[in-house]
Amino acid sequence: MPRSFNVAGPNQPDIHYTLDPESRLPNLRTLIDQRNYFVLHAPRQTGKTTLLDTLARKLTAEGRYTAIHFSIEGSRPFSKDVVAAITTALDSLRVNAKILLPESLRPRAELFENIPDPADGILHVLSEWAQQSARPLVVFIDEIDAIEEDALIAVLHQLRSGYKLRPQGFPQSVALIGMRDVREYRARIRPERESLGSASPFNIKAESLTLKNFSLDQVAALYHQHTEETGQVWSDEAVAKAYELTQGQPWLVNALARQIVENDVTDRAVAITPTHIDAAKETLILRRDTHLDSLVERLHEARVRRVIEPVLTGSYTGADVYNDDLLYVADLGLTTRPPAQIRIANSIYAEVIPRALSFVMQSNLPIQPQWYIMPDGRLDVIKLFSEFQQFFRRDGDFWLERYEYREAGPHLILYAWLQRVVNGGGHLQRESALGIKRADLLIEWPVTTKVELRRWPIPSGVIVQREALEVKLYRDSDTELEGLKQLGEYLDRLGISSGHLLIFDCRAGRTWDEKIFRHDNVMLPAPYEHLRATVWGF
Repeated sequence: MPRSFNVAGPNQPDIHYTLDPESRLPNLRTLIDQRNYFVLHAPRQTGKTTLLDTLARKLTAEGRYTAIHFSIEGSRPFSKDVVAAITTALDSLRVNAKILLPESLRPRAELFENIPDPADGILHVLSEWAQQSARPLVVFIDEIDAIEEDALIAVLHQLRSGYKLRPQGFPQSVALIGMRDVREYRARIRPERESLGSASPFNIKAESLTLKNFSLDQVAALYHQHTEETGQVWSDEAVAKAYELTQGQPWLVNALARQIVENDVTDRAVAITPTHIDAAKETLILRRDTHLDSLVERLHEARVRRVIEPVLTGSYTGADVYNDDLLYVADLGLTTRPPAQIRIANSIYAEVIPRALSFVMQSNLPIQPQWYIMPDGRLDVIKLFSEFQQFFRRDGDFWLERYEYREAGPHLILYAWLQRVVNGGGHLQRESALGIKRADLLIEWPVTTKVELRRWPIPSGVIVQREALEVKLYRDSDTELEGLKQLGEYLDRLGISSGHLLIFDCRAGRTWDEKIFRHDNVMLPAPYEHLRATVWGF
């Protein structure tokens, strides 16, 4: 029986298509050989657990080390009860060692039973085990950021206390594994205790490593494993499309493939194409599996909102956004990592996030897609935006008051309106990034009078109507000229001759009669004089 693409928990190579985990972080063995303690942080479902669990098994099997990987997630409820947290963590270590290690290498049962001070249990057990072990110990502690406050202080303090005794009296190497870097541990400790007596909450770490997404070659290698076992071919274009949409995010790469090969294209004689990738993407977005839902939940955190909101509008971050906030949101996997320009991490997240933030409004909009479809099957964008102007004038303030993302409120109301319409058969593509001072939108609509052909991905042979939109918040008298220049760049890149500039004027004291306008057939500034725009005011 062929293996499958895994979307739930760590990979098991005998049943899951799996890349060589060590190839993703080839210097891990060097860190271990040099007796280093280190941190490995990356977003959920990127392969951290698979990597460390696989490496622990290899190190033990090779005979140089006794290596164990275990999770302390079970200690989460006991952040203020050190004894309960440490006892639960040691239970996890004991169970994993019993299952994963041969009897001759396990810590003896009495080590867990005769602990002089249970609050110092990790220091005691690891020290005694290291002294009794015929091999140096290597310990990988997963879900370290599941605990906080007193429990986190206790674990970090005990590891630091034993560090100087390695390798004879404490593990030679220890890795702390979680979503966030060590700098974020401070946020999980009460301010008056945050330093733990040093400048860092874990100042014995040699490095903080992060696990990058798959490269294009790695995506191809993973999908090729399926081809080798089943004969089903992935076209080069399909692999490239999968990488383009996911940017190599491991869960998304696997989820797309699983949706296709187990549901959409079960005939192994049919090759996988970009059309199949697009269809699977839409399914994932609409289904919003646990992985996507867990990301959406993070959007309500103040630190996340301070970063995501200006990304959605293309604005610069305010004075209350710190570098640690940017890194934190990148650690969660929601955005690209500084110093690169801050964008939503991939195209799928870029669709999920605004859809999620505007979902309640979408559900309440009294509009139907068919109202905006002309007899020849084209989308009537003039009617679409004219009626949106009236809706925004009548109900915009009501919805803006209810948005947690107040600055991005106009954009989210527009997204909800457009999404409700394009759900009738089109596609809405969003492009935004921190500091570009605009948001680019592209409506793709199948021009057909046949409902069965008006779906996404658009069937081959159907003409696609493309409408490019530039969305800006009014800042000053140069806003319109700046927006026209940016629209020109966007149209030129897309190869479209005309587009729409939408300007939201949220200045206090402005009347709706002043804010609502429409200017047709506007010539764009040089070097885009050959292009035209309709400018809309809201």
